Amino acid sequence: MKIKYTLSVFIFVLFCSYAQAQYTEFEHDGITRQYIYYEPSSLNDQMPLVFVMHGFTGDANSIKNYSEMNQFADQYGFAVCYPRGTTDSSGDRFWNVGYAFHPNETVDDVGFLTELAEYLQSNHGLNPDYTFATGMSNGGEMCYMLACQAYDTFKAVAPVAGMILQDILDECDDSPPIPLFEIHGSQDNVTPLSGDPNNSDGWGAYPSIPFTINYFSEKNDCTDVVTETLPNTNPSDGSIVISEKHINGINNNEVWYYEVVGGGHDWPGAWGNMDINAGEEAWLFFQKYIDDILSTPDSLTLEDSIRLFPNPSNGLIRIESNNNIALQEVLLYDSLGTNLDVRFKNDSIDIEYLGTGIYILVLKTSDGIITRKIVKN
Repeated sequence: MKIKYTLSVFIFVLFCSYAQAQYTEFEHDGITRQYIYYEPSSLNDQMPLVFVMHGFTGDANSIKNYSEMNQFADQYGFAVCYPRGTTDSSGDRFWNVGYAFHPNETVDDVGFLTELAEYLQSNHGLNPDYTFATGMSNGGEMCYMLACQAYDTFKAVAPVAGMILQDILDECDDSPPIPLFEIHGSQDNVTPLSGDPNNSDGWGAYPSIPFTINYFSEKNDCTDVVTETLPNTNPSDGSIVISEKHINGINNNEVWYYEVVGGGHDWPGAWGNMDINAGEEAWLFFQKYIDDILSTPDSLTLEDSIRLFPNPSNGLIRIESNNNIALQEVLLYDSLGTNLDVRFKNDSIDIEYLGTGIYILVLKTSDGIITRKIVKN
């Protein structure tokens, strides 16, 4: 009787879980995609949107339930979207980040997520400056891909138990820096902290988690690191959380890393570590980004208002303004002060023709003159 009762309860819960899905269809690239959208009764003044992406073989409705993001949306006042990956040739639902065993998968998930975000922003009056992404495992890996390829849409990302494939990392240098927050178990046997540079596990080659965090810390020009052990509020879970925050980056950007010592391939708060809830921690990270943006725009100096990336470079350097500053003239000088021809187009300068060395870039703007060193490598 006990077995039958337990099974009945399980089936009932499973049925209710699927019944609550309420998927909405969205056409992209000739494919009918699906997502779940939730908006609390009262959005906060910033009208933010958070994407939450399931893991490999998972689904949108399952991560909606175990992440408890609807509850946090009610508490903090943000909209949340649970997009649904497509199925591969084996029938497994996934995000196309380029796994080694997916050589023939061509679905454009970056394009889908970007267009869906823009659609939701437009149709629900959400703020395009405050759209973020988090996700579990494969969903976390999709977050890394968005950070490198969809940074104009997703302003910060928070992968959980994810990694960045080496192929994506190799092409990430040319993207501007955005805040990033990884939560990862020290005993994760699916995506181990040590990485898999030789693709021994079949997912594809990827660097260690500490290397990845340092990469994004350097990309964001973070100058300080603060570490602490978070309160062990649930000693029975067999794990603790060590917080490592890389701070004082470009535009106050930060890169956070929570190592769950003793934790596995988990979403903390749902299973494994119970000292934190990964969904709430992700939102608090996004909220800090919003708070920093709101507190600094009037205090930005002219120098701080212009970003050059990548720098050093051996090709194009993009020029991006944080404020409504109009570029009036771009000048380039070598170390001897010789005025050089400038190949400037579409907010980028091409330095491929230059020899290796340091050059001086002078930007005449509507608010004054900015002088920057650039390096050709």
